Amino acid sequence: MLASAVSLLAAGLLSACGTATVDFVYVSSAKAAGANNYGEIDVFEINSGSGKMRTIPTSPFPSGGRNPVSEAVAPDNTNLYVANQDDNSIVQFIIGSDGKLYPLHTTNTPGIFPLVIASGGSFLFLADRYQPLPSCSPASPCSGSLAVYPINSDDSLGTPSANSAVSGAYWPLSLPSNPTHLVTPTAIVAANSGAYLYVTAVDSTSGGGYLFGYAVGSDGTLTPLAGSPYAAGTQQSGVAANSDGSYIYVTDEASAGVLAYATTNGVPTQINGSPFAAGNSPSSVAVDKSGKYVYVTNATDSTVQAYSASNGALTSLGTYPVGIQPVAIGIDPSLNQYLYVVSFLGNTISGFQIDASNGTLLTSQHSPFGTHTNPTAVAAIPHGATAKE
Repeated sequence: MLASAVSLLAAGLLSACGTATVDFVYVSSAKAAGANNYGEIDVFEINSGSGKMRTIPTSPFPSGGRNPVSEAVAPDNTNLYVANQDDNSIVQFIIGSDGKLYPLHTTNTPGIFPLVIASGGSFLFLADRYQPLPSCSPASPCSGSLAVYPINSDDSLGTPSANSAVSGAYWPLSLPSNPTHLVTPTAIVAANSGAYLYVTAVDSTSGGGYLFGYAVGSDGTLTPLAGSPYAAGTQQSGVAANSDGSYIYVTDEASAGVLAYATTNGVPTQINGSPFAAGNSPSSVAVDKSGKYVYVTNATDSTVQAYSASNGALTSLGTYPVGIQPVAIGIDPSLNQYLYVVSFLGNTISGFQIDASNGTLLTSQHSPFGTHTNPTAVAAIPHGATAKE
């Protein structure tokens, strides 16, 4: 079996090189398919010259669970993690040198209904809709919680870090001023190589959005930053950070704005002029590797909006049409040259080339590209990142 796998990987490498592949892009789709009603993962290779996206042979792959909602890539780019909401699981896939996926381990989540995951440093961070308590269920909802998994040398997930305050492997999301309120996480990002963790959440009891900030210990323990949680808009939907974590951007779906924060030792302070105007129902946000440009999807408008960033302040550069109800966005990790947007109701992924001189977007050749039904998340690795296999 191992010999056969090696042969397949070698053949795939030749194929990918022949198409001048710069990245592999992974798009999970929530619509149930196959005998096990699993979701699906479409795998695309991006042409380095044109940005054209092409599905690789044998794509799609089963997500290993029902209703995949979030993806993250291991720090060494050789594994993909997929959170399957309806099975309370995270599936680890080995990524072949041809971009193909090989399921390896399935890990149960501490809480109930995983929503979002993110990797940073040597940890995988998870936000669950409900805490792992016997009293919590869809019929009797409670606030969400966070879990931190150490990533082992083989990229498998270790035992979640322990929180002595609750005698469990999770951190409850709670508002100190209103501890009985129902707090639901919406997005998560690990900043500054995993030194800090930021989670957006909505107070479902009284309304209002919040940004939770944590310092991440060497053992994965989470320590709230001074002043956390921070009041942040009305209904947070997405969060992103620049490469060194000095700026944080949060989309507010209800108020059609983007909140911008500068950080000092991880603690965020809102920038003058924030929130900055976005389109209707901004849903996700990404920052390019240089930190000079920020991109936001507007779900109701079916557009992606480009901004220039100067000391964290945003100036709109224009909007560009994408498929119906965009929900996820990513930037290619190899060249920082291509941007892709996943549209949940459009069943598409739209590709763009980023103009490095001014941040504007040019539609990639033959874009948009079809996905399977109801795509929810996107992740990417550089081509050649799995060479150690």
